Amino acid sequence: MLHRTLLANRCACYFSPDFSGRFAAAGRGTGRKTLRVRPRWMGRRPHSPLPNRERVVTIAAKFEIEYLQYLDAEGKQVRDDLPAFAQDLGHMVELYKLMLSTRVFDAKSIALQRTGKLGTYASCLGHEAAHVGIGSAMKPEDVLAPSYREYGAQLYRGVQPREVYMYWGGDERGNDYQNEPARHDFAWSVPIATQCLHAAGSALAFKIRGEKRVAVCTIGDGGSSKGDFYGAINMAGARQLPLVAVIVNNQWAISVPRKIQSGSQTLAQKGIAAGLACIQVDGNDIIAVRKAMEDALERARNGHGGSVLELVTYRLGDHTTADDARRYRGKDEVDEAWAKEPMKRLRNWLVKKKVWDDAKEEAWKAECDEWMDNEVNAYLETKTQPVSAMFDYIFAEIPADLAKQRDAVVARENKDH
Repeated sequence: MLHRTLLANRCACYFSPDFSGRFAAAGRGTGRKTLRVRPRWMGRRPHSPLPNRERVVTIAAKFEIEYLQYLDAEGKQVRDDLPAFAQDLGHMVELYKLMLSTRVFDAKSIALQRTGKLGTYASCLGHEAAHVGIGSAMKPEDVLAPSYREYGAQLYRGVQPREVYMYWGGDERGNDYQNEPARHDFAWSVPIATQCLHAAGSALAFKIRGEKRVAVCTIGDGGSSKGDFYGAINMAGARQLPLVAVIVNNQWAISVPRKIQSGSQTLAQKGIAAGLACIQVDGNDIIAVRKAMEDALERARNGHGGSVLELVTYRLGDHTTADDARRYRGKDEVDEAWAKEPMKRLRNWLVKKKVWDDAKEEAWKAECDEWMDNEVNAYLETKTQPVSAMFDYIFAEIPADLAKQRDAVVARENKDH
């Protein structure tokens, strides 16, 4: 076995810089083969530096990644320098209410899918602070290029729940947002990381036109390893574009854990190579998320370049309704994540400030239930989309080849009816 192993590594040994021996068949005529190995360093003294010689090291670059947090897992304030928006308790209550609305919406969406009224759906459970923090920091003139579960940010910007239901129900008209400012945002992007390039292109257009607007893209931890993401942030750094790339690190790329996705100590530092400002944020702390977003947006808006933000959170639900996360992660891990979830910490903080209580919570949940019931009914009553919809909600101006296909499909549909 040893003989076969060494022979199998024969080429590797010959070309290794630390090996200058040779294989030789010994014991000829004995019916046995042995190997005679002579390492390159045998018979010579190992190299050692000369005495009293100082080793000179030149540092080409250094970097540090800041970590930002205002509220810990229990809602205790860990620093006193609250940003201005967080000192407005009425505004913080509104942010909490939207987070709660997002969670009610998410539960309703899963129920629709389980009863056959919705296609595959990607849950946002546990992402409420990250998503609402992103959306609430943006100005109406900014542009959001989302992935496929950033509902909190989209609801803040005017996307209607019925439009989300239409999209996951297979109706392309769900991408045609009716309300501002979502009207000029990008549609959902299921192909991983392509939205980052769309955002970079938008940012380039803003700079060329001299507009004080910022393009924001969101991506998951796994998606941040895609070439589209790296290409987008490289362009942003090279051209100093107003782009904010937000990595929502929920620890799982479907079934692949963060620890084997990347060798980077943080995902935020991926932006260093592109020359962008970088920060890691407690993604379950909406104050920290909103503050980091505001700073990044202001920097980009004033011509000082883009940023990469890493929001550290956890995907409390399955990847989608087609997934069963129990197959690849343990209950203890999920229980630990629930102890750090975003709703609890903000609620505790608001209760301590005496601006929220159980009665207000139940009253708002009732309003949310009524809102979502109305949205579900509007979705279920929507007439079936025409076949032309698959062409009509992709391009601002349909390319000539697709226009021909559209005409042919419409003609066939009219003939059949």
